Amino acid sequence: MRYRRIKAPGATYFFTVNLANRTSSLLTDRVDILREAVRHIKTHHPFHIAAWVVLPDHMHTIWSMPDRDPDYSKRWRLIKQRFSKSIEREEIIRPSKQRKGEREIWQRRFWEHQIRDERDFQTHLDYVHINPVKHGYVARARDWPYSSIHRYIQQGLITFDWACKPEDASPKGEAAR
Repeated sequence: MRYRRIKAPGATYFFTVNLANRTSSLLTDRVDILREAVRHIKTHHPFHIAAWVVLPDHMHTIWSMPDRDPDYSKRWRLIKQRFSKSIEREEIIRPSKQRKGEREIWQRRFWEHQIRDERDFQTHLDYVHINPVKHGYVARARDWPYSSIHRYIQQGLITFDWACKPEDASPKGEAAR
């Protein structure tokens, strides 16, 4: 059975991409390699990144695809390949994967959702940015270093205290903004 994905030219998608080992911290440990892989593939196969958060074992992102090339599956395959080839082999690789030339880094598939409208976009954008809080990595979304929330705050699109409880709104020792 072949898995089918909808690929609409110019559409916007929310993605979740997971490591095979969900107890690993490989993505944050090697975030610079991941960033380089994304930059390289984006240069050769353009797409617009609306939001991104990298967690230790998975990531969420929102991409808008160009009209002429909506093939996001190819981009994910290339990003995963480039990342995988850039790190040393430490994982134990099952014989079935070895025969296919694969490694045990990524879950084979990813999850995608085509964004339907502005409300759907905002819901997924908020999900991307709150995810480190949801998983208990930080108390405030702005404290997670591997998130596009910093760009949104810098551009004034999200407030510094976005999604904070009042007692968490200002950093210790700083006056409330």
